[in-house]
Amino acid sequence: MQVTKREHASLVLTEAGHTLVIDPGVFTSPLEELTGLVGVVITHEHPDHWTPEHLTRLQKAHPGVPIYGPEGVQKAAAGFDVTAVHPGDTLDLGPFHLEFFGGKHAEIHSSIPIVDNVGVLVNDAFFYPGDSYTVPKGAHVALLAAPVGAPWLKISEAIDYVLAVKPARVFATHDMTLSVAGKQMGDARLTWAVEQNGGAFVDLGPGDSTEV
Repeated sequence: MQVTKREHASLVLTEAGHTLVIDPGVFTSPLEELTGLVGVVITHEHPDHWTPEHLTRLQKAHPGVPIYGPEGVQKAAAGFDVTAVHPGDTLDLGPFHLEFFGGKHAEIHSSIPIVDNVGVLVNDAFFYPGDSYTVPKGAHVALLAAPVGAPWLKISEAIDYVLAVKPARVFATHDMTLSVAGKQMGDARLTWAVEQNGGAFVDLGPGDSTEV
């Protein structure tokens, strides 16, 4: 399975001629030239993880493609046919086996409501938590997409998150709000964290891919 990082928090997974899109948000350039799109997963309702324009474009290019997300996404994207998924649910889309974890977004501030959020484990190997520090208990994560920059994130928490998941490899995501220097510092901290359990950091920029 190939995992391609797109801008900010968006990911494109490909396997055997099929494609899965995760979190096409406002910072993400149009996802064009996709083949065999079998589904779109939106981890939560915030606009840096989905936009009506992205969904409209993807559905026009791939008629009938299903969209999945927690109930908060169903409500926010009321103009689209979104199938609700919950922690503990599993789903098969072509060659992709999905399992959902978590349930809630990390707290930004006590004055801001906490929204629904699901992390997704794909093919028992790749995990993306959305905007949370959800640990997929029982899973041996071969590749983790770890958020590194966000209003709800402290770098100490990002470090602790990687230490808790213990992935074989990790790359940084949720990073468009960081300066170049901030991104480099975050990458260095994730590198240290993953190496504590014998893992390795993968340096991916938008458009870069790795196999898992």
